[in-house]
Amino acid sequence: MPKIAFLGAGSTVFAKNILGDCLLIESLRDSEFALFDIDPKRLQESHTMLETINRNAGGHGRIASYHDRREALQGADYVINAIQVGGYEPSTVIDFEVPKKYGLRQTIADTIGIGGIFRALRTLPVMDDFARDMEELCPGAWFLNYTNPMSILTGYMLRYTGVKTVGLCHSVQVCAPHLLEGLGMSTEGIQWTIAGINHMAWLLSITRYGQDLYPEIKRRALERPADHHDLVRYELMKQFGYYVTESSEHLAEYLPYFIKTRNPELIERFNIPLDEYPRRCVNQIAQWEQMRKELVENKDLVHNISHEYGARIMEAMETNIPYKIGGNVLNTGLIPNLPQEACVEVPCLVDASGVQPCYVGDLPPQLAALNRTNINVHLLTIEAFVTKKKEHIYHAAFLDPHTSAELTIDEIRNLCDDLIEAHGEILPRFA
Repeated sequence: MPKIAFLGAGSTVFAKNILGDCLLIESLRDSEFALFDIDPKRLQESHTMLETINRNAGGHGRIASYHDRREALQGADYVINAIQVGGYEPSTVIDFEVPKKYGLRQTIADTIGIGGIFRALRTLPVMDDFARDMEELCPGAWFLNYTNPMSILTGYMLRYTGVKTVGLCHSVQVCAPHLLEGLGMSTEGIQWTIAGINHMAWLLSITRYGQDLYPEIKRRALERPADHHDLVRYELMKQFGYYVTESSEHLAEYLPYFIKTRNPELIERFNIPLDEYPRRCVNQIAQWEQMRKELVENKDLVHNISHEYGARIMEAMETNIPYKIGGNVLNTGLIPNLPQEACVEVPCLVDASGVQPCYVGDLPPQLAALNRTNINVHLLTIEAFVTKKKEHIYHAAFLDPHTSAELTIDEIRNLCDDLIEAHGEILPRFA
């Protein structure tokens, strides 16, 4: 049976979804589950929860917690990554509060934008440490990355380490059903194709029994009252022709069009929740005691299979029964009109041979152009980490669509310097 290591296992809800799925799948339920987290209390809580799920599902799995990461990784067949370096405090607070001094507002700040850049720069050193440990201790293991910023971190692992890596995000599998349900349309018999980059992948086609659903989707979207939460995505579909995977509150900060602090009416018109991620963090912290009772102290806790890809990927690799996913992989010609070194999100077939990305072909030119505005930031952030040159941090920020739409070059440079100082030793040293 395989050994499945989970890095960041103190993410209790996420551990429940991924490892709970494994405990219900016949080919995985007898596995050894190696849990690691730097927070011993949260690690123990996740361990207790998973022991309960395991017991109530038949007691097949072997669950162990580790305070030494290398012990958790030793001999692993699969490594799941769900870490958040720096946590809510101090790092996320810094990502939001320092830019506010310059009038730069954000919603989630985990993908690109000034917050995404610095989230990547403090996470990449840890990812690099993971890679070096895996190359020594479990060189054949698959690394299933769930940590954001997905494209930057996964792209680094694929380009600069020897670790077999795929990046995973649930926005692909929920995109089409979410769109249709929001428009009052049935999801029966639908087929779709999605490709692009993480958090900006495009619903290139959607059909029901061979009939194109896009004309009806666009008609209904135009008629929907302008008071819902998906206005940014609808506007992008109206202007560029295609629906996108990520939620409107995320998408608003990947583009230069929507968050204009000098135009609050625009923010209100598109129902953009500024400071959304800090608000979620505060709420989750406040609600954790109740959640802990439900997840950790509940001896009757059971699990239902989630929509996450992780367990299904491992099942396909163990059984050689193919499974289709939307995965983040290196663009080895899969989307020819995006850069070769970019991390792209495309359909992939998974079986005992591993993750096999599918050729997509050129995206519609306007979609490829939008993707490239984000890829610029991905690649320059990786360059900053690899070279340890501060100038590439500036370059990434200068080219970020939202940041550059709000601030001058001098303001962006000064903001980067302030963030480097505020984050302190959690960041690498940049010359």
